[in-house]
Amino acid sequence: MDAEGGRGAAGALKKSWRSELVLAYQSLGVVYGEVVTSPLYVYKSAFAGGDIEHSEGNEEIYGVLSLVFWTVTLITLLKYVLVVLPADDDGEGGTFALYSLICRRVGAGLLPGAGAGDDLKEQRDGAAPAHASSVRTALQQRRELQWLLLLFALLGTSMVIGDGVLTPAVSVLSAVSGLKLSMVDEHHQYVLLPVTCAILVGLFALQHYGTHRVGFLFAPIICLWLLCISIIGVYNIIYWNPHVYKALSPYYMYRFLQKTQFGGWMSLGGILLCVTGSEAMYADLGHFSQSSIKLAFTMVVYPSLILAYMGQAAYISRHHSFEKNHHIGFYVSVPEKIRWPVLGIAILAAVVGSQAVITGTFSVIKQCCSLNCFPRVKIVHTSSTVHGQIYIPEINWILMLLCLALTIGFRDTKHMANAQGLAVITVMIVTTCLMSLVIILCWNKNIVFALAFLLFFGAIEAIYFSASLVKFHEGAWVPIILSFIFLMVMCVWHYGTAKKYEFDVDNKVSISWLLNLGPSLGIVRVRGIGLIHTELISGIPAIFSHFVTNLPAFHQVLVFLCIKSVSVPHVQPEERFLVGRIGLKQYRLYRVVVRYGYRDVQQDSLEFEKALVSSIAEFIRSGDSDQNCYLDGSDSPYEKLSVISKGLPFQEEDGEPEGSPKSSTFKETNPKLVSSKTRRVRFVLPENVQMNSEVRSELQELTEAREAGMSFIMGRSYMKAKSGSSLIKRIAINFIYEFLMRNSRGPAYAANVPHVSALEVGMVCQV
Repeated sequence: MDAEGGRGAAGALKKSWRSELVLAYQSLGVVYGEVVTSPLYVYKSAFAGGDIEHSEGNEEIYGVLSLVFWTVTLITLLKYVLVVLPADDDGEGGTFALYSLICRRVGAGLLPGAGAGDDLKEQRDGAAPAHASSVRTALQQRRELQWLLLLFALLGTSMVIGDGVLTPAVSVLSAVSGLKLSMVDEHHQYVLLPVTCAILVGLFALQHYGTHRVGFLFAPIICLWLLCISIIGVYNIIYWNPHVYKALSPYYMYRFLQKTQFGGWMSLGGILLCVTGSEAMYADLGHFSQSSIKLAFTMVVYPSLILAYMGQAAYISRHHSFEKNHHIGFYVSVPEKIRWPVLGIAILAAVVGSQAVITGTFSVIKQCCSLNCFPRVKIVHTSSTVHGQIYIPEINWILMLLCLALTIGFRDTKHMANAQGLAVITVMIVTTCLMSLVIILCWNKNIVFALAFLLFFGAIEAIYFSASLVKFHEGAWVPIILSFIFLMVMCVWHYGTAKKYEFDVDNKVSISWLLNLGPSLGIVRVRGIGLIHTELISGIPAIFSHFVTNLPAFHQVLVFLCIKSVSVPHVQPEERFLVGRIGLKQYRLYRVVVRYGYRDVQQDSLEFEKALVSSIAEFIRSGDSDQNCYLDGSDSPYEKLSVISKGLPFQEEDGEPEGSPKSSTFKETNPKLVSSKTRRVRFVLPENVQMNSEVRSELQELTEAREAGMSFIMGRSYMKAKSGSSLIKRIAINFIYEFLMRNSRGPAYAANVPHVSALEVGMVCQV
């Protein structure tokens, strides 16, 4: 038996390693598309400004190689792979993941409605340590620090979006620049720009198909590209300069900066591009495991990149005048016999890298939307198995227009590379600062470790940041302008959403007002279920009193529905629905809070309605239990919500055909019928469930109301700043926020609501 157990353990271990190897292979096509294409433009960008020139002693090229090697080693390998990757938020990574992790551990979130329900992971992981550091206390007590933390996270996010604009333009234009080899200088502008624009348009036009349809091509392309640059690098090292490995010594960095001084410091903005895409390893953590990403980088990506950079340096060290003749960077080091195949592979690799960055931008914006920091947009999930693969039409076309505008406006990679470098290093600085807080607040390490991490990597990144910022007039202004626009949109949307939530809280109707209406509520009840959407998780929303004042009638079953996004990646299905009762049982008024993480996929309307009604039915069947209660700081028995881990299943049976007087709005089409006939599905209570007559009567009424149909009552708030408000507040609320409200999507769950079942109630909110 011991032998069998040993074989079973060995088999499980073998299977685990096999799955990790598969994930590592798949990550090559998703995570590393941007970082592996950086050899196309790093050396060209480093020498493009004319700040440094080649000399016979090769001090400049050796110094650049040394800087590239140590930058990739320290920032990408040491910082991201070894330190930052373990700082996952329930398996997810990225700037917002760090922010939500800190806020949940500290309890210092500023997102609307944050607080109750946002600590799901903390509840699962256990209580926080008893001791609290001075940093934690300061964040909890000082609201200005909370605002600073949020603005810092939004700044990093806006720079990620800016990188989504710049990376496709830089990567594709750098790859296409190899066509210069077969053309005279006068023809460059007539070929390179149209080809680049055509590839970019095709790239963005194919986004709606989703990465899962072409995903099987990604990893082989990147593997082939890595193989090419590795072989070319080894060939150049052996053939041109076998002693180039000496440049890996940090001594050559010192010699380089000592000789070039200001010019060498200016060239750091181009050298920085060797670590573009490093943030993607952390941002795409949710798609793969930590070990698979570490395995792919350390065993495949890192050696290939170092060989590629060494090979280019070896070639350039023996060819000092090529820059004056071609200005094409990477392709001069490629042997002429294989230059055209390598050009084709490079273009495909650039497209793959751009694809990964665009998809990552979609994911970041989805997180912002889930946390009420970005206007609602249409989110299309392109894969039924990988939830992170999404498509956002509005953002896709905005990115395409901005990308084309930058490509046509600059027409070369010099200025765009300067812009990309500033965006990349800004995101890295934000990650470094947030990571230092995670080391203290979440990992409970000594503050010395956090300061060492912050000072070491912060000093390196500050030097690169200064070198990028000084090129403001040479293209670095682009990410600043783009980030300012996106940051303003996110801040105004967050501010307006917070003010709207405060208005709803201040103007909500008390439970006593409802109870004073008496058992009949003094209102006509009609058949069916009415869903009133509200942002509140307690109290009666003002939209309800506004509605019944003007139309004193509502449905026989009324549900106050709150779709709540919490700052964790995923909410377990057994923790999703919280159900409570408002008033007496005969009122048939319920409150339901549905919680989604920022990586969760919301159900379609039919499945959502089934789950909603099943959860209410289970709440009725189980009775008003004191177990699994969810309170919102109130002692009222009518504010108590119970977690419904599993809804009461309904039995389905064929009902009356469509067109009958009792026909429901929820139908299922039979695909076997050629005609357009439909059948109606009825939901009936299971006979084998034991319950008393009162509970069965309430459940029967819920079933009848469900059969009669479901109506969605949604509020439309018109935001207006109060008289006497400052000019900035009036502009932000009356113009910018209202413009964003008019042009943003409705709630995600309401996207598929039939128009015949929807009712919109408008209110003016003075904030």
